[in-house]
Amino acid sequence: MSEATTDRFARETPALGQVERVEPPRRPSAGQNALVFGWRAVLKFVHVPEQLFDLITTPIMFTLLFTFVFGGALAGTPQDYLQFFLPGILVQTVTFNAVYSGMGLSTDLEKGLFDRFRSLPIWPLAPFAGLMVGDILRHLIAGLIILTIGLVLGYRPEAGVPGVVAAFSLLIVIALGFGWIFLVLGLLVRTPMTVMTLGFSFLFPLVFASNVMVQPETMPGWLQTIVAVNPVSLITTAMRGLMAGSASWGDLALALIAPAVLTVTLAPVVLALYRRR
Repeated sequence: MSEATTDRFARETPALGQVERVEPPRRPSAGQNALVFGWRAVLKFVHVPEQLFDLITTPIMFTLLFTFVFGGALAGTPQDYLQFFLPGILVQTVTFNAVYSGMGLSTDLEKGLFDRFRSLPIWPLAPFAGLMVGDILRHLIAGLIILTIGLVLGYRPEAGVPGVVAAFSLLIVIALGFGWIFLVLGLLVRTPMTVMTLGFSFLFPLVFASNVMVQPETMPGWLQTIVAVNPVSLITTAMRGLMAGSASWGDLALALIAPAVLTVTLAPVVLALYRRR
C-alpha cells in the first residue's frame, strides 16, 4: 500500500474505539406507507388473476339475463331497458364487490399478516389503504367490462365520455364509502365465508328494494317510501343523470350523503377495532 493510500485510509476511517455517527433513514410518510400496501394489492391481481372471476361473472350474468329475459316486459324492448338498467347494474356491482374488502381483511387476519403489520413502524391505516387500492382496481375492471358489454348490446350514454368518467368517479367514491362497513365486519367476524354471508344478507334487500332494476311506481306505497330514501336508489338516480347528462347538484349531494356518513363514522371504528384486536 503506497503512502498516499495509507494517509487517505487513515483520514476516512474512524479511530479505533470511536463510532461514526450515521443519520437514521427518514421515516416514511403516511402516503408512502399507503402506496407500498397499494402495490401489494396490485401484486395480488398479478399473481392470482383468477380472483377476478367471481367479481365479474355475476354482474355479466345479471346484465345479460335482465336485458334479454325481462327487458321486453319491463321497457318494451331490451335496448330501451338497457338504457335504464346499465347505470343501475354498475351501482349494484360496486356495492356487491365491496364485500370483498371485508373478506380480504378477514383472510389476512386469519393468516396472521396483520399481526406482523401491527408490529411495524407504519401508519396504522396503511394496510387498509392497500385494501382500498385493490377495491378500486376491482371496481374499475368490473365496471369497464360491464360498460363494454352494454356498448356492444346497444347502450349509448347520452353525456358521452365526460359523463362516463364522472359516473365512474362517483362509483369509486360510493364503493370506498360502503367498503368501511365490510372492513368492520372483517375485524369482527372470524372467517371470510361468514363475512360474505353476512354482507350479502345485508346487501340483497338494500339493492333489490331500490330503483336499480325497475321504477318504483308499480310497487306498494309503503315500499315506494322505502325505495325513495334508499341510498342505493339515490346513487342510481345520480348515476343515470351523469351518464345521460341530466344530473343536478342536488342529485349528486344526495348520492354522496351515505358514503360520507359511513366514512366519517366507521373509519375511526375500524382503527379502534384494529388496535384492540
